[in-house]
Amino acid sequence: MNTDTIADLRVENSFAGLPASFYTLLPAQPLTDPRLLHANEQVGALLGLSAAALRSKDFLDICSGAAPLPGGKSLAAVYSGHQFGVWAGQLGDGRAHLLGEIAAPSGAWELQLKGSGRTPYSRMGDGRAVVRSSVREYLASEAMAGLDIPTTRALALVVSDDPVYRETVETAAIIARVAPSFVRFGSFEHWWNDPQSMQALLDYVVDRSYPECRVGAPGDADARKLTALNFLQAVVGKTARLIAAWQTVGFCHGVMNTDNMSILGLTLDYGPYGFMDAFQANHICNHTDEQGRYAWNAQPSVANWNLYRLANCLMALGLEPEDLKERLRGFEPVFMQEYQARMAAKLGWRQWLPDDETLVDDWWGLLHTQRADFTLSFRRLAGQDEDSQAFLALFADRPAAQAWLDRYRQRLSLETTTAAQRTLRMNRANPVYVLRNHLAELAIRAARNGDSGEIQTLLGLLRDPYTEKPGFEQYAAPAPEWACDLQVSCSS
Repeated sequence: MNTDTIADLRVENSFAGLPASFYTLLPAQPLTDPRLLHANEQVGALLGLSAAALRSKDFLDICSGAAPLPGGKSLAAVYSGHQFGVWAGQLGDGRAHLLGEIAAPSGAWELQLKGSGRTPYSRMGDGRAVVRSSVREYLASEAMAGLDIPTTRALALVVSDDPVYRETVETAAIIARVAPSFVRFGSFEHWWNDPQSMQALLDYVVDRSYPECRVGAPGDADARKLTALNFLQAVVGKTARLIAAWQTVGFCHGVMNTDNMSILGLTLDYGPYGFMDAFQANHICNHTDEQGRYAWNAQPSVANWNLYRLANCLMALGLEPEDLKERLRGFEPVFMQEYQARMAAKLGWRQWLPDDETLVDDWWGLLHTQRADFTLSFRRLAGQDEDSQAFLALFADRPAAQAWLDRYRQRLSLETTTAAQRTLRMNRANPVYVLRNHLAELAIRAARNGDSGEIQTLLGLLRDPYTEKPGFEQYAAPAPEWACDLQVSCSS
């Protein structure tokens, strides 16, 4: 039974139990005259909160930074990291406050405000977020959850008329987000030359999130090293599976810095992300990323590179380089296994066969040269038995598309299921709705006028993205021409 009273929640903050050097205790800085633009009842239910609780003044006060979470300890965490491949040194929660940890029947959930004011780690920043970026994160995290891709979740979106200066003057917002943990690769990198603190963080993360990795007694030095290696192997696996999921839905993160990589394999810190419209293998979603470091086709190698940075800092615990490399070598096979399983499902195959690699590589090549719509190409391929013309209409060079389709049909002849069964399975693996940039932009424009209707509509579609809904055809259509001018950058 969900509670109507926030004070009835079981709240603690296990992260605050780490040494004081891991964080700074400080309250959030409230917005002026805040307004609750949207509250997510599904995520509220995960925390044990009723719909009535989400409408309460207490809830608004907490999510706007005006009041603490009862029983919690508000803090900003320190971490470091590599940004665009360069060591950036100390970073940290420059505009985020961890309010506490809610112990709910569904698990333990940390509640964090983003855009809640300056902290000692803000550097030159103002500690604020804007409506634009907050709406984008609010929608994206729930879109990923609908696609069953590991992610942080969005609880509430609060707005204000407070001015925030970016490329132009915008208005402020705070997003309340939840996750089992917000610890990231950069949290470990911060302690690369401090074995005692590194061990404290490792013990905390293993005890809380990876108990299966624990070996032997806590005081046994050999057992501690093996625990650390088991932990690295587990993180490698989670990260590899996450990136395979990104690749097969056409998602680009945009800023895969080590401080934006979750230690739990969650999609974390949505900024200049994008779900591809016209497919380009080297698509860059982040206008700031001039060199294309975080392009779609670079994401697997970047994730692997980031894991090497994580492993490198674990050497502070006395681990041998070759032992670390052995665990890191698990990335490629785990990634390929997950990628092939997802691609087989998307293409209607019961399993991946040795010769499938060439056909799939040629599929990517076809999409790339034709700039075909990523999401619609997969979705219409599922129905090509009944309507091949709808599929071919996505390609400027129809003969090239037909030639590939003929080869694909030959591959389907090896399957034992009926066309109807296969189409049903494929439609469960290929979404009809994704959060295209222009859809997010329409929601942003409405939100700036205090209208959350478009957010609610999108959430209804994105929570069940595989089911076509009559009357919402425009949400599954290719991006309109005006969307070509949309750009997102690190300020997004």
